[in-house]
Amino acid sequence: MSIRIVVAEDHAVVREGLRMFLSLDPEFEIVGEAQTGRDAIELARSLHPNVVLMDLLMPGVDGITATAAIREAQPDVEVVALTSVLEDASVAGAIRAGAVGYLLKNASPDELRSAIRAAAQGQVRLSPEAAARLVREVRAPESPEALTKREIEVLRLVAAGRANKEIARELEVGEQTIKAHVSSILAKLGVQSRTQAALHAFRIGLVSSSEVALT
Repeated sequence: MSIRIVVAEDHAVVREGLRMFLSLDPEFEIVGEAQTGRDAIELARSLHPNVVLMDLLMPGVDGITATAAIREAQPDVEVVALTSVLEDASVAGAIRAGAVGYLLKNASPDELRSAIRAAAQGQVRLSPEAAARLVREVRAPESPEALTKREIEVLRLVAAGRANKEIARELEVGEQTIKAHVSSILAKLGVQSRTQAALHAFRIGLVSSSEVALT
């Protein structure tokens, strides 16, 4: 089954380049292109893609606002921020809005393909530069509700970039059980996304820099 992608990018040349590049991969299907943040929201609603590649500097409704709207209305649609912007507020804003990945536009073709495939599985993929900023910017409560031993195991695997199906297989439980654990972890940490949970795990030393999922 192909990964259905909406490309949200206001520059026609960049949009064309992404379409041509991604179309070379038989695993990817470009189902729509958005020139504005509002277009991205509407296309995500009507086309039900697996992944939206989201430029953050969009006219009208910006990419961060569009990401939040898409994630709130359609939590099964994953968003990867693809941008030239590497400012602390932009990185943290995109992740808080629910983006599962953050790539710079100078990312290699392999990094982009990897991030799209990971996002389709709900896995975290961050550029190393973005991850470094997120460690400083994304903060969970200083005294979050204590996690259970099993939740700590699940969080460690989430931080390592594992999808729910992979975690379920490794821990020999059902995928729905893992989904419930992830929901509980997010609630206890007071965060909105797996990416924020992963960065929290890194910040408190639950995983090392070599273990947290980077591109």
